[in-house]
Amino acid sequence: MNSEPAKNLYPRRDPADVMRIDRLGSLHQSRLSFMRILMRRMAKEQWTFNRKNFEVNTQGVGHAVYTARTAKRTYSLVAFAHDLPSSERSDRVIADAWDTTFCLFDGVPTNEDLQRLQINVPLQEAGRLSDTEICLSRANRSVRLWAHFVDSLAQGKQPRSQLIDEVGYLMRTTAVYGSGKFGASDRESIAQRAEMQSPFQAELLSVYLIRWFVKDLVQHMATVQGGETAVSLDEDIARRLGIGNSTGLGMAPFIINHPLLFNNWISAREEAIARVRSVRNPTNAEINVFKDTIKRSILSVSRWHSEHDIQQLKLSDLRNDLKTLVEHLSQVSLQAEFLWNELIDWSEKALSVEGQELLLSLLLEPYEHLVDELSLHMSDSNPLAFNIDGAMTVKETLELIEQSFDWALDVDWNKAEHCARIWYVSEEKLEPRLGNRNEEFLADYEQALAPARDAAAAYKTLKLWNATNKIATFLLSHPEHRHSIRRAQISKQAPYSEIRGNTIGENIKPIDLLRAKLSFFGATHFDPRSDRWVRICMYAGAPYPEALNKSNADDWAYPGLVT
Repeated sequence: MNSEPAKNLYPRRDPADVMRIDRLGSLHQSRLSFMRILMRRMAKEQWTFNRKNFEVNTQGVGHAVYTARTAKRTYSLVAFAHDLPSSERSDRVIADAWDTTFCLFDGVPTNEDLQRLQINVPLQEAGRLSDTEICLSRANRSVRLWAHFVDSLAQGKQPRSQLIDEVGYLMRTTAVYGSGKFGASDRESIAQRAEMQSPFQAELLSVYLIRWFVKDLVQHMATVQGGETAVSLDEDIARRLGIGNSTGLGMAPFIINHPLLFNNWISAREEAIARVRSVRNPTNAEINVFKDTIKRSILSVSRWHSEHDIQQLKLSDLRNDLKTLVEHLSQVSLQAEFLWNELIDWSEKALSVEGQELLLSLLLEPYEHLVDELSLHMSDSNPLAFNIDGAMTVKETLELIEQSFDWALDVDWNKAEHCARIWYVSEEKLEPRLGNRNEEFLADYEQALAPARDAAAAYKTLKLWNATNKIATFLLSHPEHRHSIRRAQISKQAPYSEIRGNTIGENIKPIDLLRAKLSFFGATHFDPRSDRWVRICMYAGAPYPEALNKSNADDWAYPGLVT
């Protein structure tokens, strides 16, 4: 029997605390992460999967097609394997060749489709797609681990577990494009499909199928090399492998540019936390799930490695936090009323921000019946929210800005340290970049990615107007503040829409923005390579399509204790 929450006993956390950049940069995957939403759906709806063809030669060059069939339609991953010289391998967005390239095809491609895709998909940005292609992606080998796997299997041996833990994946994607890029299908054309209504489901389906292809490809190359001596990859080892990803500045502006969507993600998670902390008497079964997840999380963190100073410090804090948590649980009564609320209150004094946010993710694990339905409310389905209400008064607008940007109104935005950085788009790749305002001549190219500074400027001008004036009248005289007024009005229905921090200050770390988004994807083992790009792992531990069922669709996010 599941416990029930005390209705509305505990509110959602204050946006002023939740939306701090350091806290957003400490978020972890949870039951509401998009990978887990997709896995649960695929298992519940009993999707069927098939390797339609695999035509890869002894040099590792060729193509393959993998299909995922729902009750109503089929999606196909079309994969191309290339013989890429090591000197040409690069994870940078400016690369023009990769070990593998992919597209997610709407339906099953014909021979004519495959011929067209074979010309265009390997070119990536330089190629052109049609509205039957939903996603475009590419990936490179993790050279050391790839060679170890091929050599080991070819010699009749299984790969070493230690190397798997150090890397975590055989290939890492360097881009997974969707939403109409390069001629592909626009998001709106698939958004009403039930399986695509949650955010980024098409992109994450692509990655899930890519993982299957990578496993088949490494097995194929080992068999080519070893012949009859080669052995099949152990299933348990295969499951430990994820797909890596290298993500840079191109992703960082997303959560600023999509305030309503990001609000919906945070709001769903905060509602889930509020529901769980309102459980009066957790059942023994729920307590046991929580305790087991802690043990599995300790194992996961032990396998989490990074060479970046910032992340090493956070990992040290996190490992200490988990020890502190285990010790605390041994000293308190697990039968106390509102145990989870007491634990959250304790964590805010005893744990680092990283540890606090991990604890919150762990607390959601026992509560499928309270949490999972919130995934239905995480997309952005209200385009009218971006319409400006011209009838709103100056006074009302000032109050909205104060609610979201009170901290920014007293900042001296003329000081160099508060405006040290500047966001712009590179001419070469049309990708976001972060420059130095005081050293580079970029002001004419600045992107609207400084909502706090701009809100403060709008507020200062609004204060000069009569409080009863309509905002439409104000904007006729000051159209330069239109985007700030729009954001202020969005915040009326979306309290978690605005980051409570300076996105252009000298101390901004874009990796915090990257992690906030990637945690909702379901990424793990964040490994910053600088303050501007990060490597992650996706789907590590997840069952492959042939083994996917309702019992294991959501039990893979933390490693099993028997390895």
